[in-house]
Amino acid sequence: MKNNVKKECIAMLLAGGQGTRLGVLTTDVAKPAVPFAAKYRIIDFPLSNCINSGIDTIGVLTQYRPFELHQYIGNGQPWDLDRLNGGIFVLPPFMRAKSGEWYKGTANAIYQNIEFIDDYNPDYVVLLSGDHIYKMDYAAMLAAHKKNKADCTIAVLDVPIQEASRFGILNLKKNNEIYEFEEKPKKPKSTKASMGIYIFTWSVLRRYLIADEEDKTSENDFGKNIIPKMLADGQRMFAYQFNGYWKDVGTISSLWEANMDILRGGTGEDSLDLDDDSWKIYARNMAEPPHFISPTGRVQNCLISEGTVVHGTVKDSIISHSVTIGKNAYIEGSIIMPGAVIGEGADIRYSIVGWNAVIGNGCMIGETLSECKPGEWKISVIAPNYNLPDNTVVGANEMIG
Repeated sequence: MKNNVKKECIAMLLAGGQGTRLGVLTTDVAKPAVPFAAKYRIIDFPLSNCINSGIDTIGVLTQYRPFELHQYIGNGQPWDLDRLNGGIFVLPPFMRAKSGEWYKGTANAIYQNIEFIDDYNPDYVVLLSGDHIYKMDYAAMLAAHKKNKADCTIAVLDVPIQEASRFGILNLKKNNEIYEFEEKPKKPKSTKASMGIYIFTWSVLRRYLIADEEDKTSENDFGKNIIPKMLADGQRMFAYQFNGYWKDVGTISSLWEANMDILRGGTGEDSLDLDDDSWKIYARNMAEPPHFISPTGRVQNCLISEGTVVHGTVKDSIISHSVTIGKNAYIEGSIIMPGAVIGEGADIRYSIVGWNAVIGNGCMIGETLSECKPGEWKISVIAPNYNLPDNTVVGANEMIG
């Protein structure tokens, strides 16, 4: 059965990654489902960006440990995506009449869902990653794509030249047309880094996906195969300059840094404002009671979500919903994820405590750290659902569980 409602633009959100660099935090869940900033999940940011940009049809491509993510997304109601025409659709790999296979790469994942996209007959497709923290108006990027009569538009941001070799770098003409793409070059020629956010004219991308699938030597990857092939063929490809906060939270250090960036406050490209009525980030509400700070509790410069009870001292930290912090406990520069229990007298510094973990009385985790370079913070991690015995000592940069 075909859907007869045409959509000018739909989004495809790649959310199937394992996120191995997050270690024990992604042993049982996909990276986009990891909690962030006390009340959100990572995937809330691209989903909210879509609905705020007027994109109301989204395919979420899942693969690794998808149950938690499927359960969280549900019918899409928190993001106003529970719709009769359009809405949100979870798209895991599936068996066809004669064959079926896992997603082999980013391009293959979209290829396997050509029928879903065709069902909406879109003129354009926005391709997104489910593991970045940022606020962005995709409608403005789409307007630039149409103005340039582009076949592909890639969002870029400026990075320091000394860090450019960590990214896919786009080399541009004066009109922002792309003439060269370099994947993590040793000697970068520019500072324009790809954000992994693409807008394609669907009729063009469709042809390239089919050709790529037929090429048995291809790795079926956008960065390695589709983009270079389109450039080599002389397709109209442009960069879209993004000026704002953006963070790839694929490592423990970067995940911790992004959470701490919120506590710093301020404005500009180095800050992420969640108290922004013009661009709300939506999330599934856990419907917990208000948080409670007891007479023995002390809180300084923290985000504390609902359902949390604080009997100890918390400083410069992110405390998620349904957390219990015991008397005489001390928490500094840390992220405490949902449902965690912190025992009396525990001392937790510059650490991440996973959801539903139980930290015994008198435990010492991590240590106070001086300023480090981005990506090099030695953050201690306790696995979700882990029970740390009383008086256990966990050093800086250790991962337990």
